Amino acid sequence: MKALVTGATGFVGSHLVEALQRRGDEVTVLARSLRKATSLGSMEVRVVLGDLHDTRALDEAVEGQDVIYHVAGVIAARSEAEFLRANHQGARNLLAASEAAGRPRFVLVSSMAAGGPSTQGAPLRGSEPASPVTRYGRSKLAAEQVVRASRLPWCIVRPPMVYGPRDREVLKVFRMARVGLAPVFGDGTQELSAVHAADLAHGLIAAGTSGAAVGQTYYACHPEVFTSAQFVRAVGRAMGRNVRVVRVPRSVGGILLTLTQASATLANKATILTTDKANEFFQPAWTGDPTPLANDTGWRATRSLDAGLADTYEWYRGAGWL
Repeated sequence: MKALVTGATGFVGSHLVEALQRRGDEVTVLARSLRKATSLGSMEVRVVLGDLHDTRALDEAVEGQDVIYHVAGVIAARSEAEFLRANHQGARNLLAASEAAGRPRFVLVSSMAAGGPSTQGAPLRGSEPASPVTRYGRSKLAAEQVVRASRLPWCIVRPPMVYGPRDREVLKVFRMARVGLAPVFGDGTQELSAVHAADLAHGLIAAGTSGAAVGQTYYACHPEVFTSAQFVRAVGRAMGRNVRVVRVPRSVGGILLTLTQASATLANKATILTTDKANEFFQPAWTGDPTPLANDTGWRATRSLDAGLADTYEWYRGAGWL
């Protein structure tokens, strides 16, 4: 099978490329530069240089593909317009090129942020009305909407928190846990879902190859639900350390996020730590139910949270990141 992966030089995309190659698929990646493409190391892939706003590159990349995995996007931007340009317009451009090339399967890697928060004890299944609470979430939902309106056979996957080798976001939690402290926004009772990147990669392939997945929206995650406090303690266990949970109330969190946002603005940089992001950080739950994806495709997450974090920690140590 021929597959195109956008965002292949990133965390999730690189795991997807590895999984596709293990299947024996012929993989093409869209990369903004040869320097970025070198991050794929020894992976044997066809590289098309360009981005999601380069019509020539998109036409070349989608030609002859059986399935397109759209992983690329931004999680931090300086404005809603920047989010929309990357996540909404980028998806629109890729879809236009894909439709002109034929009828490849199109898998959009969206985000739990597009669906919005859940309530405690009631994980989302993908069929509920979407209610994003941040600029990022709204931009990902806008991408979903253009996918649903396309003429292609499509599937949307909304991952929750993703962790594993090569991830730099959960790495921050490991680094804090190493000194025995781990702050959590709120009182530590926020319910969460997560997925190891290798498991997610197989979930995306299942969504891209199963006939039952066409036209569906799924959450790909571990079935287990845990609190934010339990998560940081699990990180500590993976490192063999006891971690003290430092609870950050909304009043204090708002001040901290205002400061980080102001610092990023002065440096003309984007950060995920903004006052807008507080609308996600202080929700009661961000949980998904993987049962629909499992029932339709046979996919299951094979790593428990503890096993996945242990695997991640060993990779960080081996790579010299911790």
